[in-house]
Amino acid sequence: MRIPIDPALAKELEAKLDSTTELITPESPKYEASLSRWSDGAVKRAGAVAYPTTFDGVSALVKFASQHSLDLAVKGGGHSTGGTSSTTGGLVIDLSRMRRVAIDTEKKLITAQGGALWEDVDDAAIEHGLATVGGTVNHTGVGGLTLGGGFGWLSGMYGMVIDNVVAAKVVVPDGRILTVSDTENSDLFWAIRGAGHNFGVTVEFTYRAYEQTTPVYFGFLTYTPDKLTAIVEALNRRFDNSDPRGGAMCVFAQPPGAPSPVVNAVVFYNGNEKSAKEYFSELFDLEPLNIAAGEMPYNQVNRQLNPLARPGGRKSLKVATLASPVRPEYAVTIFEMLMEQLKEEPDMASTFISMEFYDLAKISSIPPDATSCANRGAYRPGTIGLSWTDPAKDDAFRAWGRKIQAQCIEWIKQSDKLPSPGQALQYANYAEPDDVLNDPFGVNKQKLAELKAKYDPQCIFDKANARIEVPN
Repeated sequence: MRIPIDPALAKELEAKLDSTTELITPESPKYEASLSRWSDGAVKRAGAVAYPTTFDGVSALVKFASQHSLDLAVKGGGHSTGGTSSTTGGLVIDLSRMRRVAIDTEKKLITAQGGALWEDVDDAAIEHGLATVGGTVNHTGVGGLTLGGGFGWLSGMYGMVIDNVVAAKVVVPDGRILTVSDTENSDLFWAIRGAGHNFGVTVEFTYRAYEQTTPVYFGFLTYTPDKLTAIVEALNRRFDNSDPRGGAMCVFAQPPGAPSPVVNAVVFYNGNEKSAKEYFSELFDLEPLNIAAGEMPYNQVNRQLNPLARPGGRKSLKVATLASPVRPEYAVTIFEMLMEQLKEEPDMASTFISMEFYDLAKISSIPPDATSCANRGAYRPGTIGLSWTDPAKDDAFRAWGRKIQAQCIEWIKQSDKLPSPGQALQYANYAEPDDVLNDPFGVNKQKLAELKAKYDPQCIFDKANARIEVPN
């Protein structure tokens, strides 16, 4: 049983910390700001919030929390809508003062501290003509996205984020700072690539980087809803016979002040405008209402979706998995469900739903048991991005999101694209702890449970979108 941290324990902890680690308690004028999260619904009133700046500082905090069975949470970017980076009465380790990024141009490696945001990584890398697979919103933390798998605009070329991690440093419950890689603590290295939130605090990641010296093409094509079937058909044809340099999203969202949602095709191509327009020619031929796209440096791409993901308000992210090719009638049904919901619930006007399209060959070429992430195969991840303001509607709106989740899983069960044994349909990063409809670890579940018993038998790290339980 995890316990809260009382004032006496907080004083005892503070006495053990070095001078570079700041401890914030409810009496501090900084306390309220320390609780802030991307979603107001994820805010919890911690007993203490610690801001380490060194690996040793994190180690001291983890060791103390373990010894005293404290309820422990770790905050990177703070984007968890399920509240897994927060605790009621417990200790938060906030990594936001550990954002250093180093570039090794000779070996083409990026080393980022666990509190870095994707903008830190993107901006540092592009200065050296490099890039790596990162998030599609750049104010998210590197830790959360990486430890759960990670899709991004470069996934068609280089796979998931975890496929590009070559090493990491992890603080495990007894306070040890372990270097993990294919040759050192390889079992833990395997585990953190997909289920990493369950095993410790990852204070450093080393990513493989790739040359990215030329601009890319990116932007938004907006359509009336009657074009949705044709858009999905065009995306299916494009990405079932794909070039890994491309990526796209089909996004349903209601523009500010508009009476109903519209359909957006968000397009990415790692090349020039002429090549991009040839690649997406079918989408341009559908005569969008508006085109806002052009060439830009790669590090600017992951800023473009930030307006869809502004902090504040109450939020919930959920996964909507669809088999590839996506059946247009399913997309139409989801759009109609959103349109009806927004009519009935104006408080949800900022809600969006997206379907992600990447070339799947690279991602699917890696076996589900090569890393702990079993969410690979002929499936398109989608996001149900719920957003509202009224706390009284939390349960109802989350339940509506789960309804779409369940419908998507049912469609897959009725299709000829059934998952292979051990393959997962649930992407852990788009889940919340209470709504995992399909185990995201599939064939890896038993091995993960055994490693959990080895590294964290007391389940100190029990705040994850998809939790690993210690076997009885």
